[in-house]
Amino acid sequence: MQRNYGTIPTMTSSDTTKQATLTAILYLWLLLPLAGNAFANVTPALHQYTITVSADLEHMSVEARFDGRVHSVAARSPRAGRYLADFQNCDDDPRLRMRNRRMIVPAEGIRCMSYTVNLRAAASEQRQNRGLSADNIIVSPALWLWRPEITHTSELLVDFNLPTGINVAVPWQALDEQRTTYRVRKSPENADVAAAFGRFDYHEIAVPGATLRVSLLRGETAVDHSELLRWVKAAATDVSLAYGRFPNPSPQVLVIPVAENSRRSGGAVPFGRVVRDGGESVELYVDPAQPLSAFLNDWTAAHEFSHLMLPYVNRNHRWISEGFAQYYQNVLLARSGTYDPQHAWQKLYEGYARGRMSRPELSPNDAAEGGKRDANMKVYWSGAALALMADVALREQSNGQQTLDSVLQLLQSCCLPSDRVWSGPELFATLDDLSGRTVFMPLYRRYADAAGFPDTSPVFAELGLKVEDGRVRLLRDANLMAIRSAITEVDSATASWRQQLASNIP
Repeated sequence: MQRNYGTIPTMTSSDTTKQATLTAILYLWLLLPLAGNAFANVTPALHQYTITVSADLEHMSVEARFDGRVHSVAARSPRAGRYLADFQNCDDDPRLRMRNRRMIVPAEGIRCMSYTVNLRAAASEQRQNRGLSADNIIVSPALWLWRPEITHTSELLVDFNLPTGINVAVPWQALDEQRTTYRVRKSPENADVAAAFGRFDYHEIAVPGATLRVSLLRGETAVDHSELLRWVKAAATDVSLAYGRFPNPSPQVLVIPVAENSRRSGGAVPFGRVVRDGGESVELYVDPAQPLSAFLNDWTAAHEFSHLMLPYVNRNHRWISEGFAQYYQNVLLARSGTYDPQHAWQKLYEGYARGRMSRPELSPNDAAEGGKRDANMKVYWSGAALALMADVALREQSNGQQTLDSVLQLLQSCCLPSDRVWSGPELFATLDDLSGRTVFMPLYRRYADAAGFPDTSPVFAELGLKVEDGRVRLLRDANLMAIRSAITEVDSATASWRQQLASNIP
């Protein structure tokens, strides 16, 4: 039966309590100043969306009312039009046409629109759904959110009408305790984020300086999620050891089981990624059949969470963000007691060796360009070499009063989470400004466009890290032995707590 969208009610929900709550949220929101950008005194244009999801997760109906007339409406994915139906203008001319991934809007603009999305069909093209139960579904907003451009002076207010027992997980800022009303602001939009709908477990996990919004999706077989929650908390706590708090106060974390026939030998966490799309989301793909010990010893979550200590760096300089995460995944696992110091330095040495052998004719900037075969190790480890060099230089110049940790803490305080894309030189220049020293940009100028790999042997020698037959030995008479020890110094409280987790002690 075709739905008539000729007129759009102000609110589709008959729940008067929810209507009053939403009205209050809108009123308070418009009174809040927009701190932290040049538009602090400008009231943003507010586009209001009401999204109704069917109980069988087959369809989604969307009604949008714009703050004034808009002249361009598009979805981020070029494939979004395949799943679109009944899209109409609620002004005098009800029909809208579409070309590629953009709706053709009348010259005078439109004030409101409505459309339906075949949610299940859209989900069929996303591989994340292969390991999920029938009552869980992942569909990126890139396939169902048709909207004007979000800028520093325009935002979305998205209100979900969900069937009883159905949850939604999106990376946006929640405005109510029921997690059905969200604020969508400008973001780097570096990839298509996963949005989940269905009957899955949701938990809020407190870690130093943050509350993680964790959704644990259901897989093909039922599992006990309590161990997965303890692992997520442990990994996030590890990252807080950098400067005493988690870098984002309220990120989304999606724990997604992989299909049983594709697990093979991928370990407990075969894959993870961070997406900055309307908010910061960490997606962790897991083999739930693995024991808790396998998760606690896995580095993937530490790597992905460490990405949040930097803003999104453009792809041409992604060797910096990937490298800093590589450095920290090893340093932080040493501080939490998961790695002993020798093992952490061994892992770093082996990573630097792989980076050195990876496309030696390329510079880090060259390697980061798309289409470079066999350059991944250079991309992932060049920045890790510079992170070590910068950390040691800061500690040495300041007599231990300043570290890479402390400079990144200043970056977090001033600039994170960030709503835009940064370049590598901009990031390094900012870190120099925050530290009051000249450490990062000289490293960039020396290595970013130089063929080969940053030479870590001098800093290894100063730290007392001697390599014999591929094995790292920790010497006791090195000039910078104290710095080496400080970098991997164990946090005894965290190490003790992790030991209790590994023993399945709540």
